[in-house]
Amino acid sequence: MTWNNLLDSVEELPSDATLVTPLSRKPFRVRDTQQHRILISFRDDDGTVPLQREQFETLFQRVEDSRQGFDLDRLPPDAEPYATIISLHPRFELDDREGTLRETETPTSSPLVDAHEVDTGKGEREEPDIPVYADTLLLIDALERHDPTDLEGMETPALVNLYTLLSDVQRNANDLRQDVRSVLLDRLHHDQPVSGQYGSVQRTSRRNRSLRDEEEVLEILEDAGIGRERVTSVDSSKVDEALEVTEVAESDVYEIEESEYVRKAEVDEAEKETRLQGLKDRLAATDEDTDELQQEIEELEQRIDDLTSFDSASTFHTKSGG
Repeated sequence: MTWNNLLDSVEELPSDATLVTPLSRKPFRVRDTQQHRILISFRDDDGTVPLQREQFETLFQRVEDSRQGFDLDRLPPDAEPYATIISLHPRFELDDREGTLRETETPTSSPLVDAHEVDTGKGEREEPDIPVYADTLLLIDALERHDPTDLEGMETPALVNLYTLLSDVQRNANDLRQDVRSVLLDRLHHDQPVSGQYGSVQRTSRRNRSLRDEEEVLEILEDAGIGRERVTSVDSSKVDEALEVTEVAESDVYEIEESEYVRKAEVDEAEKETRLQGLKDRLAATDEDTDELQQEIEELEQRIDDLTSFDSASTFHTKSGG
């Protein structure tokens, strides 16, 4: 039966696996499987939510009746977890991009990876090999060594370092942000907000306009009774070309205002790398100290357990001897 097969798939999940709903991306975990329902709990919410067998079977039928796939927008409120759970079944596939749940003849492999985000909360932290990580680490170090709330009291070299690192972080962070945005666009649809731990995003659209051929536009407007002089203006690029072949001064045709600003001239990559390696060594040493401390705590707990066991045994023999 489909229900029993679904229960088998759910029970194969790791106990600490975190699933997400397909539209709102709310994380949740399976807490228990029972004969007629599945119990789940949402992150940061108290209590469990029962998902009833009858509702699963109804959704099974709707998906089977939909040749192009069941549109997830048709789900009733708070019913998204049903779609997430059903997609664990080898006969059903959830398409995040199309926003559909469909039946498939080919059993889907690794449904968690294909249809969901999985967060086990385990595994060692790994250093990402991207520029923004290294620059951010250096920036954090600079902010910890100097008080950014007292810029006037900061030495000039420290200000230069801070400005350089801020510029590098801004540039590299924006590059990574654009990469993340391009991936998110494939996963967001129907202008529905998607939430994460630190915020939410929403897919929006923007209109970009560019004029057609100049003569074509002017002719269309003239036919509508709008004279050319009303829509034509001075083109600065053509003015610059004219200044190059005439004796007209730039100030004769431009209002010029000058302002001062700071521009990053160069970056000492070697010095950054040296400092970065030092920070990595410090972090590694901190991790080792943490491991040693954890080991000492475990040994201390074991000693306490041994002493407790000894005291209990002594008491037992004393009472027996009486």
